[in-house]
Amino acid sequence: MTPASALLSRRPHEPPPGLTLWREIALRLCRVHEICGRTRRTLALHVAAQTGGPVIWISPRHSPDQLNPAGMVGLLSPGEVLFVAADRPEDSLWSMEEALRSGAAPIVVADLAEPPGMTQVRRLHLAAEAGAGTGLCRPLGILLTPGAGGAPGIETRLGCDPAHAPGEQGWRVERLRARMLPPKVWRLAEGQLNPWSQTAPG
Repeated sequence: MTPASALLSRRPHEPPPGLTLWREIALRLCRVHEICGRTRRTLALHVAAQTGGPVIWISPRHSPDQLNPAGMVGLLSPGEVLFVAADRPEDSLWSMEEALRSGAAPIVVADLAEPPGMTQVRRLHLAAEAGAGTGLCRPLGILLTPGAGGAPGIETRLGCDPAHAPGEQGWRVERLRARMLPPKVWRLAEGQLNPWSQTAPG
């Protein structure tokens, strides 16, 4: 079937491949997504744990917020993670781009001090798509940004903040941006995602 006839076909189109995290949260593969908020690293570890490893985790060399391998054990084995220390923000983005293009790891995480620009995000998308064709997997890119994030051109933006209850750890997970889905809020408690609010307020 030619591309033109495929567009005109009445057959249902299959959704693009994605990584389903919890109910109603899925991240499209071969694309770059953003996670922001105070507990963005916790959510990124949950995502990484579901890819099966290995994980490439890029962070600034002198950042005070480095991952503690002992604290990761409950979510992800540190032995599955290749830690990359970058001296400059541009080094972090270059490393992420090359890792995605190689297709050697199903997930590449870059912990950044601020959101990258549109051109940089587009290069990362293209690298992830290229990695799917030349590597061993369909790579997923995750940008970790402080505050409310704001990287332009990303596929999905999720916010994650603590929402603990007495005797129970919990997190507020909010879909701030998605290409085809509305904003929405959930509460994640003890490894399971339960609806907290059906739609984001306001």
